[in-house]
Amino acid sequence: MQRSTVRSPTAGLFLGLIITLAAVVAYSWYTTQQISGLRALQNNLLDRNRRDSLQLLRIQNDLNSLGLGMRDMLDNTEPYPLTAWTAQFERIRSDLDNALKVEEDLAATHRTPEQRQYLASSLGQFWDAVDRTFALARDGKADEARAQIRLTLQARQAALSSAVARLLVENNESEEQANLQIRQIYDRVQRQVYVFLGATLLAILLTSLYVIYTNRQLFAQLAVLSEQRSDLAQKLIATQESTLRHISRELHDEFGQILTAVGAMLGRAEKHTPEGSPLRLELKEVRDITQTTLDNVRSLSQALHPVMLDEAGLETTVDWYLATVEKQTGTDISYEKSGVSFPLNGSASIHVYRVLQEALNNVARHSGARAAWVRLRFTGKDLELEVEDHGKGFGANTPKAGIGLVAMRERAELLGGSLEFRQPPAGGTLVRLRVPREKAELHAE
Repeated sequence: MQRSTVRSPTAGLFLGLIITLAAVVAYSWYTTQQISGLRALQNNLLDRNRRDSLQLLRIQNDLNSLGLGMRDMLDNTEPYPLTAWTAQFERIRSDLDNALKVEEDLAATHRTPEQRQYLASSLGQFWDAVDRTFALARDGKADEARAQIRLTLQARQAALSSAVARLLVENNESEEQANLQIRQIYDRVQRQVYVFLGATLLAILLTSLYVIYTNRQLFAQLAVLSEQRSDLAQKLIATQESTLRHISRELHDEFGQILTAVGAMLGRAEKHTPEGSPLRLELKEVRDITQTTLDNVRSLSQALHPVMLDEAGLETTVDWYLATVEKQTGTDISYEKSGVSFPLNGSASIHVYRVLQEALNNVARHSGARAAWVRLRFTGKDLELEVEDHGKGFGANTPKAGIGLVAMRERAELLGGSLEFRQPPAGGTLVRLRVPREKAELHAE
């Protein structure tokens, strides 16, 4: 009897199983490494680079303040001696030293020792020249001190500003390179997915359940990351609003009361001063300056967080804000309100107001339009806000969305609503915010 030559498929199946498992393990390890590298790149390099850029912007802002101070010192119409700027320069010096120290720690990984040394030594030379200038001023040599400002200080300040600007450019280039690396990682991972599917095509029936399971895990991780990003953005917005509200109240309550008291004291002093006295005129001038400062503080307080938003509600605040924007920017705003209004909770009011604020800022700064249309609609299901202009609009050459547009979308998500950007028939931009009534309405406790 002839023996059967048919071989058992067990060995082949076992070998295919081993190859499949090895491929899955290898691919899982590869994907984990790529995601870990991507996470490290995003969390360490990009975050550190952005914090470094913030410090560089802080340094640049201080340098600009120094430039403005030196310009005022050279202004012969200023009634104050040069030594009057000593306190301002010392304050900026302290802030610059702190910002430079923080920036050096953040930039230690991608900044050469020569670059760090140049910035520190240039700043040291600048402050030495500042000390010499104020020394000349204290000795009564104002003309020599001004000459020192023109010949030395302004040139060094300009050189420092240029150096900081170059560092900011380097940071931007570094961030672009990091983004390129991230895209390359995504491309490599995508290519490996296709390679893996092609290599395991014969064993897909045996490993389909495992592949589905691992894919679900991967998408779950991405969903968690997306949710965490959204949670972080929402917390940042909440923190920002809380901070603005606190600063606004401090300006309105503390500084406003102080300036009001100072104005009243100056008024009483003016009344006790003889008519025609030079002191009476000076007191009146100081009182006028105090009143102007009080008005500016109140305007700033309203800009940071309108008090009437908490006291009178969104509709009254919108009426006030639109009139203010028309006055400040010269934009002709047509306002239309429709529907039966319902009371809004504090969170909805501030988020809708911020979206309106950002949309009108974009109209004034970027659209080039001289007119805008604002519509506030209350319906049975939702609250709808529209801001329309017939300016430049969002064309093909429009730059990447800035932080303002991102914040508008995050605020819409916070309210469980939607934000749309459309082009009206006449051209330009139409921003439409919809908020569900149950999310916006103020519910009685």
